[in-house]
Amino acid sequence: MKEAHALSLRVEHARDLFFLQGQALSGDEGLAPHISRSWRRCQGIDQALVDPEPLLRQHLRERREQAMQMLACAQPELDSLTEHALSAGCVVILTDPSGLILEEIGSPEFLPKAQRIALAPGVEWSETRRGTNAIGTALLERQSLMVLGGEHFLPQNGAIGCAASPIFSGRGEIAGVIDISGEAAQVNDHTLGLVRMAAQQVEHRLMLAQASGHLLRFHAKPGLLGTAREGLIVIDEGRIVAANRVALGLLGTAWAGLLERPAEELIGARWSQPHHGSGLLTLPDGRQIAAMLERAARPATSRSTARPLAKALDDDALPAADDLAPLLHSACKVLDAGLPVLITGETGSGKEVFARRLHQASRRSKGPFVAVNCAALPEALIEAELFGYEAGAFTGARRHGMPGRIREAAGGVLFLDEIGDMPLLLQTRLLRVLEERRVVPLGGGPGIPVDFDLVCATHQDVSAMSAGQAFRADLLYRIDGYRVAIPALRDRHDRRALIEQLFGPLAKAKRLTLDDAAIDRLDAHAWPGNVRELAHVLRTLVALADDGACLGVDQLPQRVLSGSAQARRHLAVETEPALSSVVENTIDRALAECDGSVAEAARRLGVHRSTLYRHQAKARPGNR
Repeated sequence: MKEAHALSLRVEHARDLFFLQGQALSGDEGLAPHISRSWRRCQGIDQALVDPEPLLRQHLRERREQAMQMLACAQPELDSLTEHALSAGCVVILTDPSGLILEEIGSPEFLPKAQRIALAPGVEWSETRRGTNAIGTALLERQSLMVLGGEHFLPQNGAIGCAASPIFSGRGEIAGVIDISGEAAQVNDHTLGLVRMAAQQVEHRLMLAQASGHLLRFHAKPGLLGTAREGLIVIDEGRIVAANRVALGLLGTAWAGLLERPAEELIGARWSQPHHGSGLLTLPDGRQIAAMLERAARPATSRSTARPLAKALDDDALPAADDLAPLLHSACKVLDAGLPVLITGETGSGKEVFARRLHQASRRSKGPFVAVNCAALPEALIEAELFGYEAGAFTGARRHGMPGRIREAAGGVLFLDEIGDMPLLLQTRLLRVLEERRVVPLGGGPGIPVDFDLVCATHQDVSAMSAGQAFRADLLYRIDGYRVAIPALRDRHDRRALIEQLFGPLAKAKRLTLDDAAIDRLDAHAWPGNVRELAHVLRTLVALADDGACLGVDQLPQRVLSGSAQARRHLAVETEPALSSVVENTIDRALAECDGSVAEAARRLGVHRSTLYRHQAKARPGNR
């Protein structure tokens, strides 16, 4: 509070100098340079400016449609920042490149005050319309900044504080602004850091969504490859056509000095060939940093609910057939009979990969595979995403409506990932669709018949959730036609073959090999992050290796070296006694009584499901 009072006094003194004496401002009066520059730009604005009326609903809808891709890329950050905004009594705002507010969510206590000063959807907060303010000033200054209290040019805005960060495209154009506004005392450097990081995340998604040609990922720290902190450069027809701000910082250049340059000038001739590769990138100043080059195909739609990075790793990590082939065969027979399949397993174990292979092997292989991550969509959007909506169903809806993911899955497979995170209210609507095979979009209209096969996945114990009334029991019975438990990587017998299978394609371009000792150590690791963690480790090994190298134990990450052997010994001691000949008949009897359901038999016996999988593998012909 003392800091806010001191700022208020400094601003009041500066305002006196500016308005009463006409004195040019500088940092000497204790005012931030961007504020003094903005005040000078705003000299012609009438301080008694009447608050503007927001755009009509249909016009705002059109502006949102124009910014649809940016809105989709920003939605996860809006959801993330909303939690902070609610606790701090603030609102989160997203604007288009003109400063027009497209979205505003947050504290119900502050929203009425925001609307009284026209801080609301459909109102443009450029400097020319609203004087000095975080949104408009960030647009002109092209940097993240705060405007607190009396630093606002218009007195009616003097009670609020705002922190804003511009969102840049890969060509240096501003795509929008993300802002947090609230009481001046609630906005500080931490708030500014939050919007700055959120803008970086949105920029990363925009780059991936818009890229075509080849995509170069690079960073001095290999572990940051694949995150929003990596440098990204898009290369099309041999020239650099886009780059993010991280790349500019790593290269020490600006967009003007980078765009349209031949890629070979920056990354060398061997990178210009149309192949995927990873290794070390030599920068113009001689530094070598980790890099990956991959093809970038612009998606047909920006509405994908897939998780690009994580799922790209999972798609590369196709499980070897030995352990999962029997599960896939049985699941395919069930799915082809029109029954739903529920896939369970730890995070990173490859549930979506299994679902995609199931689709490819099923009767619906020629139809679409539509994946929806129930945990990644905000609760307010899941209903529209799944069931679709009619034109004008709600503010921001597309002009011609949207069919919804369930209708898009017609003739194919609908995959509901992390269904355990679906809100209870939506579970009720989904249950009706599954019972009637008919979708009623938001906004009314007749029901539309749908025909699809259903595959769901979760890392949660939905049976326990159902018992605790956190998941509808009737929906559980509808989706749990056949349950497939994907074993954790530590419990898979084909672990060594899987390591070699994943490493081969990654290492091909650099002609790398893994020695037996390194494979043994990787095989012994407990892999708490499962296949996804293994894929990350192998990618890092390849990125750091010199061409033609044989990688040994010394090149493995420290966490693999320190934690593997002890964890594997503990697991072996814990589980192997269950496979002794004394209890084999008991396991067989339990499986028979449970109609082959491994999960149910494991619950009855009080053992882990992996114990039963090992027993089944041992019992197969040729393994006795």
